[in-house]
Amino acid sequence: MRNAQDITAAQAEADTRRWLERAVIGLNLCPFAKAVHVRGQVHYAAYLPADESGLIDALLAEAEALSAIDASARDTTLLMAPNTLSDFLDFNDFTALAERRLARAGFDGVLQLASFHPRFQFGGTEPDDITNATNRAPHPTLHLLREDSVSRAVDAFPDAEAIFGRNIETLEALGIEGWTALDVGPGSAQ
Repeated sequence: MRNAQDITAAQAEADTRRWLERAVIGLNLCPFAKAVHVRGQVHYAAYLPADESGLIDALLAEAEALSAIDASARDTTLLMAPNTLSDFLDFNDFTALAERRLARAGFDGVLQLASFHPRFQFGGTEPDDITNATNRAPHPTLHLLREDSVSRAVDAFPDAEAIFGRNIETLEALGIEGWTALDVGPGSAQ
């Protein structure tokens, strides 16, 4: 496995695509992901510095770019930060700051921010609890979603609230060994 400081944009994108295809779409963790992936409407961007000092600016630039492009060309953006914020609690704090900055920049009601992290952990769970994998990606990732697209997807899905519970059941049935066998960690797509 590579040193985190050596992760390139190409490797971060390859790792993230593999995770998206094998875990998110393959396990149907997000029933909305397959359509935008197949249509090529997912934009991958990488923030490579080893500190997060410019990550907010990069996120705001990606938000501007996403808003400026028609959804038929780009519906969502995954901004990967493979070389920084390796500590989940730091990343979690950063995500809260990022949400406030997006709102101040005028994106409230326009874009949503979701986050994924290799060490994601729900409150009240142990680090090795398989249910944490629902929000685990190969690299710290900020996911910009269009509010309109999310609303349409939820309206089209008969029981959107059930997704989380179904994901938990899927991962518990898969188990740690099954998740590991998916090979969706950093550097797996080499």
